[in-house]
Amino acid sequence: MEFKTNIPIYLQVIEDIKQKIIAGTLPLGSKLPSSRELAIEYQINPNTAARIYSEMESMGLSYTRRGIGTFVTEDDRVIDDLKKERIEEIIQSFDEQLTGMGFSQNEILELLKEHFGK
Repeated sequence: MEFKTNIPIYLQVIEDIKQKIIAGTLPLGSKLPSSRELAIEYQINPNTAARIYSEMESMGLSYTRRGIGTFVTEDDRVIDDLKKERIEEIIQSFDEQLTGMGFSQNEILELLKEHFGK
């Protein structure tokens, strides 16, 4: 993974893991790599990996069982919320780009109707 310099690494890794959860690559309840394995996988500091899991747990994305490991949440509502959050981000970006090109909301809706009406 190539990291952007303007966004903290731990947030970028969390976003990558969120995307894997949304896509189903990391199913509900699946075991996540240990902090050490995560650090190796993303080529990051082990302390950063530990922070990632701590942040994910506070976000409700994961839970830890002492002595067993860290797991993806089993709460499908959390995943639904993640999907809604991601959809909103995509729509917002899409809207900003097209209105920035001078399209009105009605024109954007017509373009979408044309695209999906195929």
